[in-house]
Formats: sequence, structure tokens, C-alpha cells
Amino acid sequence: MTYSPTRRTVLIAAGGAAAALTAACSSYGDDKDGNDGSDSSSAAAGTALAKTTDIPVGGGKIFKDRKVVVTQPTKDDFKAFSAICTHQGCTVGSVTDGTINCPCHQSKFRIADGSVAGGPAPKPLPAKQITVQGGSITVT
Repeated sequence: MTYSPTRRTVLIAAGGAAAALTAACSSYGDDKDGNDGSDSSSAAAGTALAKTTDIPVGGGKIFKDRKVVVTQPTKDDFKAFSAICTHQGCTVGSVTDGTINCPCHQSKFRIADGSVAGGPAPKPLPAKQITVQGGSITVT
């Protein structure tokens, strides 16, 4: 005699497999950029990021591939921060009106010091060490 699974058995087995695959293929904090919230692949030390002329006064530029944002709050005063939002690990998306903005949950950080200006972010963006020399900005 051959055994044929019931519809209920097939559905239960399929549901369990789907749950296992979902759990195995996701992690807390994933965003559309594939970032898990860690900052382990940040900009390499000693590598030029940009020219000083690339960073607008009162604004900034995001280097998503390097996970860093460089700002120029006032003329010739350059700052750098992690581009990873401290709320849930999304990569920040824009620098406008004096803030670095996260598109995921609308956290905002001040371009002068990375401090939280609004939204759910619990702490400031971590500062990055940079050197500005000869019109070039380098992560140190």
C-alpha cells in the first residue's frame, strides 16, 4: 500500500520550510542597500575621498560605497561622519538644510557635529578622522 500525503500535511510542511528559509535569509536591521547596520567596511585609512571643492559650504556629500559622509558646515571647516544611521543601520540619503538625513525613518543629524536633530535616532553619527591637505580630503 502506498502512502499519499494529505493536503494538510503538504501545507504544514511547506509553511515550516518557508519560515525556516525566511529566518535564515534575513537579519535585523537589513535595509535596501544590503547594510546590516555594522560599520565594518568603512572608508579605508589613507585613501582620498574627495576634493575640497566637491563639498559645498553649508552642506555635504555622502560616499555610500565608503559609508562616510563629509560636510563643510562653514568655509574651510570639514567634518566626516559614519553614513550609517544610528537608528536601524540604514545608509543616510541626503544632506540638505544643515542636516544629514536618513530616508528610512526620517532621522536627521547636524552637519557640524553629527548630533541628532530629529527623528528616532538614539545617538549621534560617529565622527571619522580626516585630513585636509592640498585640496584633498583623506580618511586617516
